[in-house]
Amino acid sequence: MWFSKSIEDVLKEINVDASSGLSENEAKVRLEKYGANQLLSKKKKNIFQLFVAQLQEWLIYILLAAVVITLFMGEYIDAIIILLVIITNAVLGVIQEVKAGKAIEALQKMSFPKALVRRNGEVKEINSHEVVPGDILILDAGRFISADIRLIESANLQIEESALTGESVPAEKDASQIHIELKTSLGDRMNMAFMSTLVTSGRGVGVVVETGMNTEVGKIANLINTEKKEKTPLEIRLDKLGKTLGMFAIGICVLIFVIALLQGRDLAEMFILSVSLAVAAIPEGLAAIVAVVLSIGVTGMSKRKAVIKKLPAVETLGSVNIICSDKTGTLTQNKMTVKTYFNLEGEIAVERNSQNSATEDAKLLAKAMILSSDATYENGQGTGDPTEIALLLLGDDLGIDRKKLTVQAIRTSELSFDSDRKLMSTLCEENEKLTVYTKGAIGNLIKISTQVLENGKVIPMTEAHKKRYLDATEKMSDSALRTLGVAYKPVDSIIEGAEMEKDLILIGLVGMIDPPRAEVKESIQKAKLAGITTIMITGDHKNTAFAIARELGMAESIEQAITGEELDDFSDEELTEKIVNYRVFARVSPEHKVKIVHALKSHDNIVSMTGDGVNDAPSLNAADIGVAMGITGTDVAKAASDMILMDDNFATIVSAIEQGRNIYSNIKKSVIFLLTCNLGEVIAMFVTLLIGLQAPLIATQLLWINLITDSFPAIALGMDPGNPDVMKEKPRDAKESFFAGGAGFHLILGGMLIGALTIAAFWFGYYEHGYSPFDNTAPENTVENARTMAFMTLVMCQLFFSLAVRNHSKSIFQIGIFSNKYLVGAIILGVLLQLIVISVPFMQRAFHLQMLDLEGWIIAISLGLIPLLVNEIVKIFIRARIKRANV
Repeated sequence: MWFSKSIEDVLKEINVDASSGLSENEAKVRLEKYGANQLLSKKKKNIFQLFVAQLQEWLIYILLAAVVITLFMGEYIDAIIILLVIITNAVLGVIQEVKAGKAIEALQKMSFPKALVRRNGEVKEINSHEVVPGDILILDAGRFISADIRLIESANLQIEESALTGESVPAEKDASQIHIELKTSLGDRMNMAFMSTLVTSGRGVGVVVETGMNTEVGKIANLINTEKKEKTPLEIRLDKLGKTLGMFAIGICVLIFVIALLQGRDLAEMFILSVSLAVAAIPEGLAAIVAVVLSIGVTGMSKRKAVIKKLPAVETLGSVNIICSDKTGTLTQNKMTVKTYFNLEGEIAVERNSQNSATEDAKLLAKAMILSSDATYENGQGTGDPTEIALLLLGDDLGIDRKKLTVQAIRTSELSFDSDRKLMSTLCEENEKLTVYTKGAIGNLIKISTQVLENGKVIPMTEAHKKRYLDATEKMSDSALRTLGVAYKPVDSIIEGAEMEKDLILIGLVGMIDPPRAEVKESIQKAKLAGITTIMITGDHKNTAFAIARELGMAESIEQAITGEELDDFSDEELTEKIVNYRVFARVSPEHKVKIVHALKSHDNIVSMTGDGVNDAPSLNAADIGVAMGITGTDVAKAASDMILMDDNFATIVSAIEQGRNIYSNIKKSVIFLLTCNLGEVIAMFVTLLIGLQAPLIATQLLWINLITDSFPAIALGMDPGNPDVMKEKPRDAKESFFAGGAGFHLILGGMLIGALTIAAFWFGYYEHGYSPFDNTAPENTVENARTMAFMTLVMCQLFFSLAVRNHSKSIFQIGIFSNKYLVGAIILGVLLQLIVISVPFMQRAFHLQMLDLEGWIIAISLGLIPLLVNEIVKIFIRARIKRANV
C-alpha cells in the first residue's frame, strides 16, 4: 500500500530520482512493460449482435418455430406477419439499448490528454497515456491528475475528489503524512492523489505509482466490466411463460395425434389441425405488445423527468423495496451552507435566502469571513472552495453588501492556508486603516487569540470564554456541522507572515453542512408507506452522514451507521447476516458499494441504487435498477445506469417507482387478457376435435385474431390510467406469478366461457342451415357459415371481456367505462376490422368466411357479452368477501 510507506521507501521501491525523474529510455522501457496509461473496455456489441440478443427468448423461439410451420403449410402471408412481429419486438429492444454500455468510454474521456512531468531533469508536457509508473508529476491549480500518485511535495494542496469519494469539499493533501492503517479509506489518504481528480488550489509533486487499469478509476472500470447484469423480474417471468406455453403447445399437438390415431382420422389433416391448435395456444402478439406497452410507459416517464434506458427496467421499478442512495448531490444539494453561527451573544440559526436580523458583532463575523476568503459568487455562479462560497452567502444573508465591501477593503497582504496551521490570514486596508482577518480551525484560533469580542466591546479572553467556544464547537460537531472560526486585529502598519497570527481578537465561529434537498424528506416518507426502505451509501464521514440520515427520517440511532473500515472486518456471510441492521454506510469505497448491493440482493430484495459520481458506477451496474443524476451526474454514472433523473430530484425516483408499479399492473392485464383469449381458442378447438367435429376455426383465422384483433385491446389495457392507491400497497414480490391475486381464476373462468360460447356459436351455424355438426355430409357453405359464427362470437367475447380485465374486483361502472378511451376505441376498431374481414370479397375468400345475416349478428353480440356479465357478477361476490375481511 503506497500510502503506508515513506517518500524515501516509495522512491526506492519504484526506482526513480525525484530531482531528475525518469530518463526517456527508461520511460519507454516502462511503457512497454506496464502498457499505455488508459482504461480498457469490454468489446462493444454492434447493432446486429444487439438485435440477435433480443431474439434469445423462449417466446421468440416459439414464434420462429411457428414461422417455419406456416411456411411448410404454404401460409406465406401468416409467416410474414409473424416474422414482422418478431422484428418489431427486437427493434424496440435495440432502440432502448443502443445508448447503453458506454460506461468505460465515458471513463476513457476522463483520462485527460496532457500531463506535466519531470524527465531527464526537465519539466515537460506529455500525453497522459504516455505516463508510466515512476514518472514525477507536477501539480498546479486547475490541472487534472492523469494517474495515481504518491505525493512527495505539497504546499497548500487541495484536490476535488467528490466524483471518487462523494465528499462535498476538496480534500487537503499532505505529502509528509504516512498512514500505517492499511484499511485507510480512499478519502482519508492525505498523501495520495488519484487519476481524474482536479487540483483546486496549491501545488504539489508526486511520483506515479499506478497507471491505467491499476488506478482507482481503473478498478472501477474493471468492476463495471466484470459485473454481469441479471435479467429483470419481467424478463424472467416472460421467459418462464414462454417455456410453459411452448411445452403446452407441444403437449396439445402430441395429444391430438394420439386422438387422431384412436379415431382413425387422416393423419395429414390431423397435422394441420395440430398446428392450428398450437397457433391457438400461443399468443403470437404477446412479446411485441409487452414491448409496446413498456415503450408507452417509457415515453410517459420521460415527460416526468425519468429517462429509462432499457425497456424491462420500467417494470423492475415496481418491485423495488430498497433504494440505496448516494448522499452528496442526491439526498443533499452538494452546496455547503452555513446553518448557524456562534459568538458571545449566543448561537443563532441562519435562514438561507432571507434577510436575517444581525447585530454589529454578527456582521463583523460575516465581514471577516468574506475578507479572508478567495472565492467568488456572482449571479448564482460561484468559483473556488465550496466552504468559502458558503461564507460569502452568509454575508448576503446577514445583509452585507459584498460588492461595496470588496471595493472599500483592499487586500494588501496574506498568509495562505496550510494543513499544519489550519489557518488563513489576510491584511486589508479600509478607510486608511489596516486590519488582519484570520479564519480557520477554532482550536488553533483560540491558541493565538488573547481577546474576544462581546457586545461590540473587546475584552481579555478568559478560560470561561474558551470553554464557551469549545462547547459550542462540540455541539455543532455532534450535529455533523463543519466548524470554522474567525478573528481579527487592527494594526498600525503592514505586517507579514507569522506576525499576522498573534494576539488576535476572537469574533466567533460558524457551523456549516451540505443540506438535504427540500423535497427529499417527504419522498422518503412516501416510500416508507409503500414498504420501501431508503439506505444511504456515501464516501463522507460517519457523523455527517448519520446527521443527514436522521434529519431525513432514514435512521434513528448511530448504531444504524457503519463505516467501510468496519465493513472490512465482516466476512461475506457476516455482512449478509448483519446488512439488515444498517441504514447508513459511510467512508465506503466503490468495492464496498458493490458488496452492500449484493448483500442486500441476497435477501431477495429488489435494489435500486442512485448516484452521480464515478465511484457510484459499479454499484449502479450491480443494482437491479441503477439511477443516475442527469444534471450533476458524470457520464460514467449515466452510462452504467438503467434510469437517469433529468432533474436530479430524489422525489422523481419515488414517482418513477409509482409509475413502474402501474405499468406492471397494466402489463399483467394485457398478459391475462391475451392468455384468456388463447385459452378460449384452445378449449374451442380441443373439445370440438375431441368429440369428432370439424375444427371451428382454421389457422389463418386464429392468426388474424391473435395478431390483429386481440392486439389493440391488449395495447389499450397497457395504457390504463394508474391506480391512485398503488403507493399504499407493499412492494410486489419479484417472484410473484402473473396469475397471483386472483388473476389465474379470472383467466380460467374467462377462457372456459369464451371456449364454450364459441362451440355454441359453431353449433348454431350448422343448425341455422338445417344440419348437425356431426353430419359429415354438410356442404362446404354450411361449414363456412358455422366457422364464421364461431369466428365472430370468439372475437366479440374477447373484445367485451377486455373491459372486465381492467380491475379484479371493481365493476366497470365503478372504474368508468370511458375512463380508458383507448380501450373503447380499440373495441370499436376491433368490430370494424371484423366487418371488413367478412364483407370485403377478397378478405372473405382469404379467410374462408361469409357475411352474417341479422340473426347471426344478434347471436354473436349476445353471446359475446356473456363473459363480461358473468365476470361482473363474480366481482360482486369478491367485493363482498373483501368487505368482510376488512370489518
